[in-house]
Amino acid sequence: MNTSTPATARLEHDLLGELGVPSDVYYGVHTTRAIANFPFSGVLLASHPDFIRALAIVKQAAAMANVELGLLDSRKGEAIITACTEIREGHLHEHFQVDSIQGGAGTSTNMNTNEVVANRALELLGHNRGEYDKLHPLQDVNLSQSTNDVYPTAIKLALDIHTGRLIESVSQLRKAFAQKGIEFAGVAKIGRTQLQDAIPMTLGQEFAAYAVTLQEDEMRLAEARLLLHELNIGGTAIGTGLNAAPGYQERVLENLRQLSGLSTLSSAPDLIEATQDAGVFVQLSGVLKRVAVKLSKICNDLRLLSSGPRAGFNEINLPPVQAGSSIMPGKVNPVIPEAINQIAFQVIGNDVTVTFAAEAGQLQLNAFEPIIAKSLFESMTLLTKGCGILAEKCVSGISANEETLQATVANSIGLITALSPRIGYDHATSIAQEALASGGRVGDIIVARGLMDQADVNTVLANNGIRI
Repeated sequence: MNTSTPATARLEHDLLGELGVPSDVYYGVHTTRAIANFPFSGVLLASHPDFIRALAIVKQAAAMANVELGLLDSRKGEAIITACTEIREGHLHEHFQVDSIQGGAGTSTNMNTNEVVANRALELLGHNRGEYDKLHPLQDVNLSQSTNDVYPTAIKLALDIHTGRLIESVSQLRKAFAQKGIEFAGVAKIGRTQLQDAIPMTLGQEFAAYAVTLQEDEMRLAEARLLLHELNIGGTAIGTGLNAAPGYQERVLENLRQLSGLSTLSSAPDLIEATQDAGVFVQLSGVLKRVAVKLSKICNDLRLLSSGPRAGFNEINLPPVQAGSSIMPGKVNPVIPEAINQIAFQVIGNDVTVTFAAEAGQLQLNAFEPIIAKSLFESMTLLTKGCGILAEKCVSGISANEETLQATVANSIGLITALSPRIGYDHATSIAQEALASGGRVGDIIVARGLMDQADVNTVLANNGIRI
C-alpha cells in the first residue's frame, strides 16, 4: 500500500504508524487504511444512506447515555450529538467511503463512523480535524461500545426502514392486481394445470389470486420486521458488556427508541447469544426470497398470458413501454416482467450468500455480517423498486383480449368437467376424446348423443359461472 503523504494532508497515527489523511475529508487514519485494503465491490457505505443514518442514531444514543451517566463531558457529548444529528439529516454521507465488503466484522464501518463524527464534533468545538487530544474517535465517540454491538444494531435499524418501504411497495402491487381482479371479474377463460387445459374460471379470479398471494407476503414481512427489533446493544465485544457502565444498556436502549421512533425495540434476553447469532438475517432473507419467488412466478404467468400476439396465448395485453427489436419491426417484448424475473434471480442468489455467511460464523462472533448487510440491502432495494415499477408500468395497464378468451372457453374440452356429474365420467371421457379428435365442441357432441339438450347444457355451465 502506498503510504506517502498527500500534498495537502494531516498526519494521523494508529498501531501501524503514521499515515497522511487528505485534509479535506472527515474520516481518519483507520478509514484511509480500509479504503486501500478493501477496493472490492465499489458499493461504498455512502451508497446506503439509511444505514449511515442508523449508524448515526446508534452513536447519538450512546453519547446521550454516556452524558447521562457522567461518563462523557457534556460539552463533548453535545458536539457529538449535533454531529450525529447532521449526519441523520443527510450531511457528510460522502465521507463514508469504506467498501461494503470488508474484513473485520464491520470494524472499518464503525471506525469510519467514529472518525466522521469526531472530526465534525471537533469543528463544532472550534478545533481542527484530527486534533484527537481534544475529542477522540474511540475514547469519546465509541465510548461504552464495540463494533460487535454497534454494527448489527445499525444494520437492524436500517433494515427496519427498508422493510417498511418494501411492505408499502408490495401493497401497491397487491392493490393493482386486486383492481384488475375486479375489472376482469366477468371475463371467462380456461384455467390451466401443467400448461394443459383444465377447467373454466374468470380472468378476475386469476388476478385476484395474485393479490392474495402478495397480501400473504406483506404479513410475512411484517412478522420478520418485528424480529429486527431485538438488539444486542450494550453487550460490547462478545455480549458480556465489558467496559459498559451499569445502567448504560437500559439508557442507550431507551435513547434508541426515542431517536428511531420504534417503541418495540428491546434487549435480547442473552446478549452473548445475540452477538454471535445471525438468525434474524437468515429469517428475513428467507422472506425476501419468498417474495422474489412469487413475483417471478407471477411474471412468468404474465409473459405466458400475453405471448403472441398471433402465435401465443394472447389472452391479455401488457402495456407497451418500448420497442422490442432492432431487426423485427413492430415487435414489443414483456420487458418489465423480464426485469422483475432478473431481480428475483439476484435476490435468490443473495439469500444463498446470507445463508453461507450466517453458517460461517465462529464462536462468539460472526465475522461476515458485512456481506450479509450488503446482500440484504440490495435485495430490499431491488424488490422495493421492482414491485412499484411492476405495478405502475405493467399491471395497471393490462387489458383483456375478451374475444380470444371467449373463443377459447367455447372450444375448450375442459367444459366437460362441469358437465360430467350429469352424464357420467365414462361418457365424459368418450366425448372429450371425440371433441379432441374431431375439433368439435363438447356441448354439441353431448346434444348430438342425446345425453342432454342445449338448454340443460347452458344451464349447468351458467350455474358454474360459465357462459358460452
